[in-house]
Amino acid sequence: MRINELLVYLDELLQVHAFQDYCPNGLQVEGTRSVQHLVTGVTASQALLDAAIQIKADAILVHHGYFWKNESAPLVGMKGQRIRSLMQAGVHLLAYHLPLDAHPELGNNAQLARLFDWKITGPLYPQQSHPIGFQGELAQPMTAAELSQQLAQGLKRKPLHIQGHTRSIRRLAWCSGAAQGALVDAAALDVDAYISGEISEPSVHLARELGIDYFAAGHHATERYGVQALGEHLAHQFGLQHTFIEIDNPV
Repeated sequence: MRINELLVYLDELLQVHAFQDYCPNGLQVEGTRSVQHLVTGVTASQALLDAAIQIKADAILVHHGYFWKNESAPLVGMKGQRIRSLMQAGVHLLAYHLPLDAHPELGNNAQLARLFDWKITGPLYPQQSHPIGFQGELAQPMTAAELSQQLAQGLKRKPLHIQGHTRSIRRLAWCSGAAQGALVDAAALDVDAYISGEISEPSVHLARELGIDYFAAGHHATERYGVQALGEHLAHQFGLQHTFIEIDNPV
């Protein structure tokens, strides 16, 4: 299919126009190929580009692309090498950041609920028209150790658990990636636990003092599933070949 057809479909599916993001969503580097083989990955690292080009991808779709706010503009050094790799191979690069976090079915946070069978009961931020995080309930109450084990098994990454209380966990809130800043808002919802990707130094004290269990489950690990779901959806919708490439990242 033509790249413009794919872009029009994705813009509508992900409601790109509804987000004020830190980077451009959509086509970031234009290639020359028609799209039959789509590679997806979490971050457009050189390792992902090299692996995708090696298997003759026509387009690469990622969650973390390029041209972030306050990023240096010149295409030199590492940045220049990445862009050069794509353009020499004629491969398109597409990136969807907040729209992929927020999609109610294919998004990172919706896919976490699907992976762990969490019941979504509402958004993390009710005032958002396109919520980026959720609150919900476990299928049955768990101890913190049991929830930690469930996360480790599902995400293939042991989470960092900060204990805020000793009761069992039933209600929780979650937001993938670097969403440690939402910990205070999650505590205000009176949930038992909050799950995100990253953690920062103040998060430890906040969790303890607010009385909420906090699980930092990995930025990469919590944002691995949305882009896969989107790739599979596009493959089914348009008859594309889809390959997800995992580039390990412990963060």
